[in-house]
Amino acid sequence: MSIFSGIVVFVCIWWTVIFCILPIGLSTPAEHDPLTAPGAPANPQIGKKMLITTVISVVLWLIAYAVISSGVIDLRELSLQKYG
Repeated sequence: MSIFSGIVVFVCIWWTVIFCILPIGLSTPAEHDPLTAPGAPANPQIGKKMLITTVISVVLWLIAYAVISSGVIDLRELSLQKYG
């Protein structure tokens, strides 16, 4: 896996994980403030969720890197079989 491919895979994993993590632990405020949207969360904890997302993404990326680098899944061979 090249550096560019590794970065692209990491970014794809990161965005997928952030969309899974974002709704966890959300609650709407008890009192509605007229200056905010009715569905806006009371305390979204974005920084904490970004840190959790990054840790999970690093673990998933390391697994993907190990599988691709070990040759268990050869993407070039798969593409040649399909399009070759």
